[in-house]
Amino acid sequence: MRLNELDHADEWGPEKIVTVSDTRTGMRGVLVIDNTARGMGKGGTRMGPTLTVTEVARLARVMTWKWAAVDLFFGGAKAGVRFDPASADKEAVLRAFARALSSEVPEEYVFGLDMGLTEHDAAVIQDELGGRGTAVGSPRELGGVPYDQWGVTGYGVAEAADEAVRRRGSDLCGARVVVQGFGAVGAAAAERLHELGARVVAVSTAEGALHAPDGLDVPALLRARAEWGDALVHHVGWAGLLAIGEELTLPADVLIPAARQDVVDVAAAADLSASVVVEGANLALTPKAQAVLAERGVSVVPDFIANAGGVVAAAYAMDARSSVFPVEPGTIRAAVSERLRANTLHVLDEAERGALTSHEAARRLAERRVRTAMEIRGRVPSP
Repeated sequence: MRLNELDHADEWGPEKIVTVSDTRTGMRGVLVIDNTARGMGKGGTRMGPTLTVTEVARLARVMTWKWAAVDLFFGGAKAGVRFDPASADKEAVLRAFARALSSEVPEEYVFGLDMGLTEHDAAVIQDELGGRGTAVGSPRELGGVPYDQWGVTGYGVAEAADEAVRRRGSDLCGARVVVQGFGAVGAAAAERLHELGARVVAVSTAEGALHAPDGLDVPALLRARAEWGDALVHHVGWAGLLAIGEELTLPADVLIPAARQDVVDVAAAADLSASVVVEGANLALTPKAQAVLAERGVSVVPDFIANAGGVVAAAYAMDARSSVFPVEPGTIRAAVSERLRANTLHVLDEAERGALTSHEAARRLAERRVRTAMEIRGRVPSP
C-alpha cells in the first residue's frame, strides 16, 4: 500500500492512519481513525483482495457522519486488511493484523464486522488479544451481539425504505423492489421487505442477478444462499439470470444497492425506474448520480442514514463487552426502527425544504453535531 497520508487530511480528519504488515503471513492492513470529537473511533473491519488505504479512509469518514446522524457518542474509524477472505490462511492473517494493532486496541479502536469478516472472526480477534473488549459482533455464546447473524443492518435498510415509500403516499406492500447484493445486508433487507409485503423482483450476487417480474421466493433464496452462497444464482431455476448490473435499471418502485461503493453512476441514475433509492451499501451512489436523482425527483435515503442499523447494534455491543447480561435482538431492532425511520423523514423533509440533495441534508445534520463537539473541545480555530 502506498499513500501520501496528507492527501486525506481536511478540517474533519483523519486524526490517525496506521499501516501495518507482517512478512510471515503476507498481511498488509490499515487502521484509519477519522474523528473522535464525539467519542472514540469505532467502525467495522473489512477484508478484501483489492482493498486500499483510500477506500478505508473514505469509509472511516462515513462512520464519522453515521455515528453523528444517529446521535450516538462514538467517532468515525475503519480498519481493513488486503487479503482474500476465502483463503485458508485467513485466520493466520487476521491474528497477525490484530497483533499489529494491539497498541491501539481497545483504547483507541475496537474491531467490528464488515465485508469479509464474520462473527467467528470477531471471536478469533478476541482470542488473539485476550478479551471481550477488543472486538464486537462476536457470537452470543461468548457474550457478544452477533448483529450480522441477526441481520440488523439489513432490517434497518428495509425500515428506512418503508418510511420513504410511505412519505411519498404509497405503500410498500405489493411494491416492486430490486436488491443489489445478497450478502449480510442485502439478504436481511430482502427478508424484512418480504415480511412487510413487498415484492422482491430481483437480487444479485457477485456471480449474477436473478429476476422474476411477479416476485422472487425470498425464503427459498435465503435457503439457497445458506447452501451455495453467491453461487445461488446458478442453482435457482425458477428465475431469469441476468448479468451483474442489469438489475439496476429493471422496472421497480424501490432500488436498494447493497453491494459496493460507486455502483450507481450517472448513466445508471438516468436510466433507473425506481422512485425510491435506499443505500444499503456505503457510498453506493456517486456524487454526480446523487444530483441526477435529485433532479429527477427520486427519494434517496443516504447510506449513513439507511444502513445505520449496524452502528446502533454496535453501540449495544460496545456496552455488552463488560456486561454479563445478554442483549436480545428484539430490543435492538426496535431501537433501529425508531431511529432510522425518524432520520429518514427528517433528512428527506430537510432536503425538500432546502432544495438540497438528501445527502447534503444528511451531511449538514451530521456535520453540525460533529462541529459542535469539536468547538466545545477546542479543536477548531477561534474566529
